[in-house]
Amino acid sequence: MGCEEHLLAGEETVIFRPFYYYDLGCASYLLGCGSVGRCAVVDPRADDVETYVVFARDKKMQILQVIDTHVHADHRSGGVALATVTGAPYRLYESADVRVSFTPMRDGEEIDLGNTRVRVVHTPGHSPESVSLVVTDLKRGTDPWFVLTGDTLFVGAVGRPDLPGQARENAERLYGSIHDRLLVLPDDLEVYPGHFSGSLCGAGLSGKPSSTIAFERRWNPMLSLPREAFVEALADVPEKPAEMERILAENRGTVSLGTSV
Repeated sequence: MGCEEHLLAGEETVIFRPFYYYDLGCASYLLGCGSVGRCAVVDPRADDVETYVVFARDKKMQILQVIDTHVHADHRSGGVALATVTGAPYRLYESADVRVSFTPMRDGEEIDLGNTRVRVVHTPGHSPESVSLVVTDLKRGTDPWFVLTGDTLFVGAVGRPDLPGQARENAERLYGSIHDRLLVLPDDLEVYPGHFSGSLCGAGLSGKPSSTIAFERRWNPMLSLPREAFVEALADVPEKPAEMERILAENRGTVSLGTSV
């Protein structure tokens, strides 16, 4: 497991810890309020559940929310396992097509983690249930600090629209999600996506795992395209590895590990 530690903490305000996995270009995040010891884990991996538990314990924090920004297709989610271990609810957007038990998130919902607040923004396109999470540290102010964009917006790229559903329709939804829901956020807002270079969840991802809204608006080649050109450009996505369908089925709960699809 590869990771870099960035603790954005001052006087026990927000504790923000990315976990970077260079094998698949994936990122998970732990964030919360150090003052009251409440935190959430976003997009956990199944092979690293204990790491999140240990880190939270070392910081004297309780994991109260386990969130997947969408149903993953490139790696096994640790959401259900981490929720089981911690007793926290497992959260997906309300439209998620899964057979696992989860507590639904809704567009505009605010998750209270003490001085840390998380606003759910529905950003479909990569998948119908995809969300982004806008995070505010109330000790710094009421303006949001950063956004976790899942597989919607990457550094230098955008999410692939071809699983599941119709790629063209998903690409049109993705365009709307990015332009109407993310690019309207403050320019200085930090962007932390679910993937970076090495992932097959998009084409042309940067190796830099974070950015800002303003930088992406200026330099991300996909964001300057008009809608039709954006949709046409997304026809050129990496070929789907065969195991993607299997992993997606496992994360949906439609098959178990060791069962053929």
